[in-house]
Amino acid sequence: MTTPLTPRAERFLLLTLAGIQFSHVLDFMIMMPLGPILMRAFGIGTHEFGLLVASYSFSAAVSGILAATFVDLFERKRVLLSCFALFGLATLACGLAPDFSTLIVARGLAGVFGGIMGALIHTMIGDAIPFSRRARASGVVSSAFSLSTIAGVPLSLWLANHLGWRAPFVFIAVLSMVFIFVGLNFLPELRHHLSTEKRAHLLSATFSVLGDPNHLRALLFSALIIFSGFTVIPYITVYAVNNVGIAQHDIPIVYLVGGSTTFISARLIGHWADKYGKIEVYRWVALLASMPLLAVTHAGPLPLGLWLICSTSFFVLTSGRMIPAMAVIASSAQPKLRGTFMSLNGTVQSLAMGLATTLGGFVISLDTSGKIVGYPLVGYVAFGANLLAIWFAARIVMHGQAARAA
Repeated sequence: MTTPLTPRAERFLLLTLAGIQFSHVLDFMIMMPLGPILMRAFGIGTHEFGLLVASYSFSAAVSGILAATFVDLFERKRVLLSCFALFGLATLACGLAPDFSTLIVARGLAGVFGGIMGALIHTMIGDAIPFSRRARASGVVSSAFSLSTIAGVPLSLWLANHLGWRAPFVFIAVLSMVFIFVGLNFLPELRHHLSTEKRAHLLSATFSVLGDPNHLRALLFSALIIFSGFTVIPYITVYAVNNVGIAQHDIPIVYLVGGSTTFISARLIGHWADKYGKIEVYRWVALLASMPLLAVTHAGPLPLGLWLICSTSFFVLTSGRMIPAMAVIASSAQPKLRGTFMSLNGTVQSLAMGLATTLGGFVISLDTSGKIVGYPLVGYVAFGANLLAIWFAARIVMHGQAARAA
């Protein structure tokens, strides 16, 4: 059994995990608004940019499979901070990359360690936070997404505009070192999952996870959610600049407004999910997310104010559905296998992300005038995957509460 954390210790745990998540999320998110800058700097098109983004995701998928073989054999804090340090070094390598090929390799290395980190953060929430508060805890950690859009992305773009595209990666590497120091001091050691019982073989825990039908349903649910978002998300900034007519210097405003609103909504959605039911709230938020998803992929030239309505609604609802969804996914795992399950979930999410990004990059293209063609089709694919995820959510049983018919 896990010794319950004091309210103060729980608060420090969540804030520290949110800080680590901030660095991790910002490293991934910055690639999207840097899209137009990187495409000009390297002379590449949407296909190459899609591969650049996907290199992170596919590497994270591979690392998740490897992590599933050992993550439940070690204390959580030690594994998380070790991966975080290596992630910071890989991100620094991105900032020092001399050419496009080297940058792809460096992004892949960042994905190797970033993929493990993402799984471990949600594993630690599942280990340390009771089911009744788990969605709210996920909301606190998910606020890292909002803070990265409020402060991280605008600051990174300012650095890129004034010091070059390399500066944001160096900034994130330095930030990672700061949060490693914080983690050493404020993260508790989590050992309750460790057992003296020896495994039959290296992959026994992986086979145990994959042999559970409820785990498989949760993994498919997770893949559908990620796929429905990342067919659209990597190209939203390029589309805003090239098709909607938003000036490059106004892009930080888009992220500032979207992130500020999401920072407020994330906490509310987490509270509602714990109060009214995680699956029920997920369904409503995901259903509402379908509208801005179609709006941002079909928009023509718009003034900044109208685009802010579309993009902010997209940020709030698309990211908001992940809060109850991650609580559902983490709670679907058998506690003793949670680390292995979440590592495999990270693999599934990364594969879905990479496939979605690659598909989006090959479906859309630039015409002779520089406008993106094919983005509405990407929107329809994302819309369909989102509806499938909504339907699938009812089939998942969560540990920590009695199974209820949805």
